Amino acid sequence: MVSPQIDENNLNLEEDLEPTDLEDAVDEPDRIVPAIEFRDVHLSFDNTNILNGVSFTVRRGESKVILGRSGGGKSTIIRLILGLLKPDSGRIFIDGEEITEYSEQEIMPVRQKIGMVFQEGALFDSLSVYENVAYRLNEQGVDDGEIEQEVRRMLNFVDLEDSIDKMPIELSGGMRRRVGIARALIGDPQIVLFDEPTAGLDPPTARTICELAIKLRDLQDVSSIFVTHEMNNVEYLSSEYATVNEDGQVVFEKEGEKLCLVNTEVIMLRDGEIIFSGSDEQLRSSKDSYILNFIHGKS
Repeated sequence: MVSPQIDENNLNLEEDLEPTDLEDAVDEPDRIVPAIEFRDVHLSFDNTNILNGVSFTVRRGESKVILGRSGGGKSTIIRLILGLLKPDSGRIFIDGEEITEYSEQEIMPVRQKIGMVFQEGALFDSLSVYENVAYRLNEQGVDDGEIEQEVRRMLNFVDLEDSIDKMPIELSGGMRRRVGIARALIGDPQIVLFDEPTAGLDPPTARTICELAIKLRDLQDVSSIFVTHEMNNVEYLSSEYATVNEDGQVVFEKEGEKLCLVNTEVIMLRDGEIIFSGSDEQLRSSKDSYILNFIHGKS
């Protein structure tokens, strides 16, 4: 199993680059086309607005954290990206390809480029950890030897290779989520969608899930949407970055004088509308009463 790697010349980005240099790197010509783009998207059910003029982009290698209370439209965005819903109006692009009106057959190749992490892991209880992670590859008829190599690689990434033969019932809630992440990463998708992946988990386990998302962002240049209602997740994702030390180990460091993160932004939804878009620092300095109540856990 080969651990996630980055170019050795880039291991000390925080020492070699100023924040503005990192911004320039993000905006190189071959990275200009967003991984995900919504343009003025509207959607309603039974005369109730679910999304009302939502527009945003997710750049290459960027994490977009979508905050909001239940029923605010967060998970609807994920369903639109996967083509499970179609908007009433507006346009949706994946890797520059408009998918707004795609049929089920047309959307299938797009879905193959996307990894999906569900709230409860969504594992098949009758299948082992190995079989759960291998499921998509078995469906595609991939050679058994190649499947085993890929499954072990993904389980190593989520630190669960020792659990390869266990059944889901033998796993803790956090371990089930990590298996779900491993399954989502089969095929090395460059877009990963997280739908409330830490819901119901204790803080240390939730942090572990966030660290996996950070590793994907910083070491594998994955674009992601991280839907959550928990401010702790915003803290982890927006203030820490992953790098590799001289011993080849992944380490997590705090944003500070050495590095200013430019690859993570926050969106807050309220009643289907974006009421905030920006950095976590800007979010916390907002004077909006709704945002302040949300940050402090008030109704």
